[in-house]
Amino acid sequence: MKPEHPDDPRRVASLIRSSGLELVRLSWCDTHGMLRGKTLSAEAAIRALDSGVSMVSTLLLKDTSDRTVYRVFEAETAAELHGLGHAGNVQLMPDPNSFRILPWADRTGWLQCQPLLADGQVAGFDTRWQLQRALARLAERGLGLRCGLEVEFHIYKLLPGDRPADRDPRLAAWPGPAPEVELIHPGYNLLSEALFDQAEAPLRIVQRTAEALGLPLLSLEIELGPSQVEAVFDVTDALQAADNMVIFRSAVRQALRREGYHATFMCRPPFAHIMSSGWHLHQSLDQLATGANSFARPAPLEGSGPLQAGHWLSEIGCAYLAGLLSHARGMTLLCTPTVNGLGRFRPHALAPQHILWGHDNRGAMLRVIGGPGDRATRIENRLGEPAANPYLYMASQIYAGLSGIDARRVPPQATTNPYGEHQPDGHTLPTRPADALQALLDDPVLRAGFSQGFLDYYGRIRASEQARHAAAEDTLEFERREYFNRI
Repeated sequence: MKPEHPDDPRRVASLIRSSGLELVRLSWCDTHGMLRGKTLSAEAAIRALDSGVSMVSTLLLKDTSDRTVYRVFEAETAAELHGLGHAGNVQLMPDPNSFRILPWADRTGWLQCQPLLADGQVAGFDTRWQLQRALARLAERGLGLRCGLEVEFHIYKLLPGDRPADRDPRLAAWPGPAPEVELIHPGYNLLSEALFDQAEAPLRIVQRTAEALGLPLLSLEIELGPSQVEAVFDVTDALQAADNMVIFRSAVRQALRREGYHATFMCRPPFAHIMSSGWHLHQSLDQLATGANSFARPAPLEGSGPLQAGHWLSEIGCAYLAGLLSHARGMTLLCTPTVNGLGRFRPHALAPQHILWGHDNRGAMLRVIGGPGDRATRIENRLGEPAANPYLYMASQIYAGLSGIDARRVPPQATTNPYGEHQPDGHTLPTRPADALQALLDDPVLRAGFSQGFLDYYGRIRASEQARHAAAEDTLEFERREYFNRI
C-alpha cells in the first residue's frame, strides 16, 4: 500500500502506529540499482523520520561482488572520497512520501532514503541525487522528463530439495553459488496465451505485488525466450519512474522467492538457448507550466519526408534525438553496465547494434513512436538492460538530450536497415567492457553533467568488476554467482 500524500513525517508516524506495523525497512539504492539499508522497530523508525539512521559509508564503494573497491583506511584515499573514508558512517534520511506497507512481509513498512555526509551535505556519489541534479537542469528551462518503463526479465521455479546449493553451508563463498532452477514456460511462442496460463502463478505474484505497492502496472506479457516475461508501466515523471523501477525489481524478487521462484534481471541468464532481456526507456519532455508534450508536433515539417526526424518530432524533439545519438557510445555503460549485458548488442536480436534511429523500427537504437497530432509522441531508447541503475540511465538521457538542444543539432535520416553491415566509423555500440568504460570517461558532455569526480568513482567501480570478470577461470560461473544470483 502507498498512502495518498503522506509527505508529513507526522502523518507517516501515525500510519505506522495505526497500521500495527512492527518493523520498517529504511532502504537506499546503491550504485548497482540494488536496495540496501536497515530494518528498524516501528518506534525507532518514527524517530528516524527526523534524525535518519546511520549506515556504513563503504556501501557506496562496493562492486557487484560486494567487495569494497577503495582502500578506505589509507589517508590518500580518504581525502579522495570526500567524507566516505575510514569506513565511517553516512546518515540515511527517509523520504516520507515514499512510505509503503510491504504486501509480502508481515507488518512491515518501507521508506526510501538518501545518504547525507557527516556535515549534512548530500553524498555526491548517491545516484538518486545525480538524477535530481539532472532534472534540476531541465527544470531551469521549464522542462521535465516523462518516462514509461518496458522491462524484460526472467522468472524460474526453484528446484525442490532439502539443501539447495545456495543454502548449503559447505558451498558458502563470496559471492555464493546460484540456485538450481527450472523454467516456468518453454519459450519461443511470443505473447502466447497458453504460455501465459502456464506461467500465471508467478505472474500473479508479480501483478499483486506491483499493484499493492501502488506501481502503475499496465501489462504482463510472455516474451520470446524460455522463462522470459515483460512488465510494462504507465508514464510518470522521471524520478518517480526511477523509484518505481528500483522497488519493483527488489519487491518481485523477494515476493517470488517466498513462493518458490527465482526472478533475475540479469540480461543474459547463464543457460543455452535463452533470449537477452532489455529495458526499453520511453521518454519525452513536457512543459512544466502546461504539461504539454514538447516532442509532439501538429503537422509534419514542411517539405519533410518520413526519413526525416522533423516529419515526426518537434524541433526540440529532433534536437534531443540528435543529442542521444551523439552521446550514445558514452552513455552505453550507464544504460548497460554489466559485462554480461554488453553481449546483447548483436545483429537481428531485437537489440541495437549501431547508433541509429528509426520510426517505429525495433532494430534501431532509438525508436521514434507517434507523430503529428499524437500527444503521446516519444522516443524509445532500446539501449538499456534491466539491471541498469535507473537514476544513471535517465540522467544520461537528460545530459545527452540537452546537449543536442543547446547545439540545435539536426539528426541524420532514419534507418531502414538497422543491421546493415556498412556503417560509418563510430556508429557501432561498444561491446567490449573496457571500450564502453573509456567511451564514458572520454565523453565531455557526460563528464560535465555528472562531474569528473563522479565518473572517476563510477569508472573505478565498473573497472573492478570488469577486471575480475576478465581474470575469472570460468566466466560463466562468475556470471551465475555475481549476476544471476544477485541482480
